[in-house]
Amino acid sequence: MPASGGPKANLKALGKDVTRASYQFTSESVSEGHPDKVCDRISDEIVDLVYKEAKKTGIDPWKIRVACEVLATTNRVIIAGEVRVPDTLLKTDRHGKKVINPSKFKSAARRAIKSIGYEQDGFHWKTAKIDVLLHSQSADIAQGVDNASDKQGEEGAGDQGIMFGYACNETPDLMPAPIYYAHKILELLAEARKKGEGEAAKLGPDAKSQVTVEYRNGKPAAVSQIVVSTQHIDPSWNSKKVRSVVEPYVREALGDLRIADDCVWHINPTGKFVIGGPDGDSGLTGRKIMVDTYGGAAPHGGGAFS
Repeated sequence: MPASGGPKANLKALGKDVTRASYQFTSESVSEGHPDKVCDRISDEIVDLVYKEAKKTGIDPWKIRVACEVLATTNRVIIAGEVRVPDTLLKTDRHGKKVINPSKFKSAARRAIKSIGYEQDGFHWKTAKIDVLLHSQSADIAQGVDNASDKQGEEGAGDQGIMFGYACNETPDLMPAPIYYAHKILELLAEARKKGEGEAAKLGPDAKSQVTVEYRNGKPAAVSQIVVSTQHIDPSWNSKKVRSVVEPYVREALGDLRIADDCVWHINPTGKFVIGGPDGDSGLTGRKIMVDTYGGAAPHGGGAFS
């Protein structure tokens, strides 16, 4: 699709002349440790697990099915959904029926949580209770995919959906500026935290960002508002302290995009943010679909990637 300006699409639909327009557009992002993204990550880890097992056992990947939903709360993870998996991920129950063997799925979930960095009392990769409630895919759904795959040149689908996608020339990643910079801020903070870089090592995995970009003549001109809420380990930290740690990374993320002289900064506006992740707020797979796409700058069909 030809390159176009990010949020221009929505404004054009409203009948506005976006090539000369001056307006503001806001997008938010969340970190890998946000409760919903923890669940997305576990779902993705399970998909990877199943495909790796299929490859090891020589099973055609086309035969694999994974629809996996995850809920996370204080020291508890529930994995549910419908799957068709290799026999290496099954066990025989006392009735002689093949059922899901939860062992490798639990290990996959713990790997995901550990990689994110959760080792706090209320949510720890070692001690969290994990329930695996996966079961076989419905035969009624499977037949539509299987029958189509037997026909030359056809592919079956287990569901229906509406997809939107485009590229724009506002940023190096061909994404709209607000969501691009919101992502970039959290990427730099996560990288610094994991490297143990200075006081950023005392940040926690859970964080959110929000960036408002001022457009002039339809092009990104300045940032007029910045919001960053990030978990921190030291309970003595307040908003001012967190800003002193976070601001250098925000400025690095924004690069050449100007920060307006009257830019409004909200860094941990509620003050202390020690209790975070699923211990502070429950998470679900598929609740951050706008963060995963264009940050509100384009329509969304409603389905999740994870």
